[in-house]
Amino acid sequence: MPLPSEGVRACAPRNNNNTFACRPGVLRALGAALLTAGLSGGVAAQTVAQTPPPARPLTLEAALHAAQARSHALVAQDAAARSAREMAVAAGRLPDPILRLSVDNLPIDGPMRFSLTKDFMTMRSVGVTQTFTREDKRHARAARFEREADSAQAARAMQLAQLRRGTALAWFERYYQQRMVALLSQQRDEAALQIDAAEAAYRAGRGAQADVFMARSSVARIEDHIRDAQAREANAATTLARWVGEPATAPLGEVPAISRTRLTDHTLAHDLERHPDIALMASKESVALAEAEIARQNKRADWSASLMYSHRGPAFSDMVTIAVSVPLQWDQANRQERELAARLAKAEQARAEREEMTRAHLAEAERWLTTWRSHLTRLDDYDKTLIPLAAERTRAALAAYRGGAGPLAAVLEARRMEIDTRIERLRIEMDTAGLWVELEYLVPEQQS
Repeated sequence: MPLPSEGVRACAPRNNNNTFACRPGVLRALGAALLTAGLSGGVAAQTVAQTPPPARPLTLEAALHAAQARSHALVAQDAAARSAREMAVAAGRLPDPILRLSVDNLPIDGPMRFSLTKDFMTMRSVGVTQTFTREDKRHARAARFEREADSAQAARAMQLAQLRRGTALAWFERYYQQRMVALLSQQRDEAALQIDAAEAAYRAGRGAQADVFMARSSVARIEDHIRDAQAREANAATTLARWVGEPATAPLGEVPAISRTRLTDHTLAHDLERHPDIALMASKESVALAEAEIARQNKRADWSASLMYSHRGPAFSDMVTIAVSVPLQWDQANRQERELAARLAKAEQARAEREEMTRAHLAEAERWLTTWRSHLTRLDDYDKTLIPLAAERTRAALAAYRGGAGPLAAVLEARRMEIDTRIERLRIEMDTAGLWVELEYLVPEQQS
């Protein structure tokens, strides 16, 4: 740090050696200057150290991973699957035995009333009863809960597909709304130059004042479109934050290629078997079939065995009772048979609904695929023909206006047409990206 000139003059050589003598005030000033420089450097270093690092770009894959990590719907389906598997283990076991404690034939009047030992019929009994469920029936009940666990996993796959689709659509919505704002801002800046040109022509007597107002109106309309696009961009960011949380405010990363997808015509019907909605319906059909198997096994009744020990008074002998009980299914035609028929009808309902849903999803996916390919062709036409022609028209109208051979209205009309063409091209690309999302995340990727 350079020293003040007064301080330099106040220090003089002492004798003939290289030492200097300075006044005390100068030394104090020098120390204060050095201290100030040191503090300033420390504050600057601290400021640099406290500057937050730039946010990493939020790519589409990063958004998908963030959405999956913070999803509670997936956690709920995992819990449902665990619950069903725990129930499957419990359903495969025998029922708990029943312990019975009783006092039988206790007199309640006469000289022996409430006596546990005087009457020979009075007994204090302890017994155990066990119901023996057949192994096939227990396996059927366990299989039913296993199918419920599979259904919970299928519901999780459906939730995951909806999460990925919603996240991707929100990501692309924010991306294209940002591009819309950038496009309109560029066009506004170019249109603003026409205001200066119109004012200069008006001051030089080569143009009308109406041209100035016309140019200003054109810029004002573009600015109105910019504000609308900015509002849509903010809404898109809010929607994206619903899926990924705080990373939604980070700048977006590189957009993935939307000109190719995993689905093709010749594999569409086969791939749709893994569609989450169809897989969920198939799992529900499996649950219905498992319940039908339980109803079929219930046509054979379970039997129970009991063992009871009875203790009487000291003057009488103890007793043991052995019993076997079996339900009498005397009306199977109206009970067990009808329950089985009802379960089979439920399974048939689930199968028919799955077939109908498969047809609907197949037709929908074919429409998406056809429209997506048509949009790709249209985008190519816009890039090769429509946008270059609109830009050439604008340049031609502008050259004519500058040469005094054309009106300003022609320039503004050509520029408006160019803006509309570019906006329409961006809208088609946005729709193409939405179709790509529907196709790309229609079915889960096959695990290798």
